[in-house]
Amino acid sequence: MTEQELEVKFYLNDLGALEQKLRLAGANLVQARIFELNLRFDTREGELNRGGRVLRLRQDAQAVLTYKGPMQPRQEVSIRTEIEFTVSDFTAARHFLEALGYQVAVTYEKYRATYTLDEVEIVLDEMPFGSFMEIEGPDPMTIQTIAGKLGLNWEARCRDSYMGLFQRLQVNRKLAFRDLTFSNFSQVKVKPEEMGVMAAD
Repeated sequence: MTEQELEVKFYLNDLGALEQKLRLAGANLVQARIFELNLRFDTREGELNRGGRVLRLRQDAQAVLTYKGPMQPRQEVSIRTEIEFTVSDFTAARHFLEALGYQVAVTYEKYRATYTLDEVEIVLDEMPFGSFMEIEGPDPMTIQTIAGKLGLNWEARCRDSYMGLFQRLQVNRKLAFRDLTFSNFSQVKVKPEEMGVMAAD
């Protein structure tokens, strides 16, 4: 089933404090903190990345295959086509994509906790380069309303993907490694301005 994803990210100084605000606001915990392994696939020539498209295989509590289309320009939030479904076998799905000629372009890791509040899904992400909150909802106004309820600075919102932030960081810090993993960042301390973001909390 094809869906349209509307979401926005916020860089956070204090993930724990925002999680407490979520609970006090009456948010429901959907998925407790869990480790995610993500494999992003592309052609050898990088055709998908150049076109702003994403083909991703994720493993957390289950295996999920995702396609994302290019972001719509000049929008209040990130808006893009998203097609996502679970698969029964992570390894078989990887081999399937490789048999079609795709290859792993980048591996990235995160820890994620998922909540719902009113009409929106809110995730708390611990990335190798910092902490973020994503708010996904039916329309930009609803997303902005929830951000305000949580005391977030709307002007600090980020519409970039995590890979977009990583690519900017690779340039600014001249990082030689390909993958966005906790081990690669174990000795790298990142300032938000190096990713072009600012703290929203």
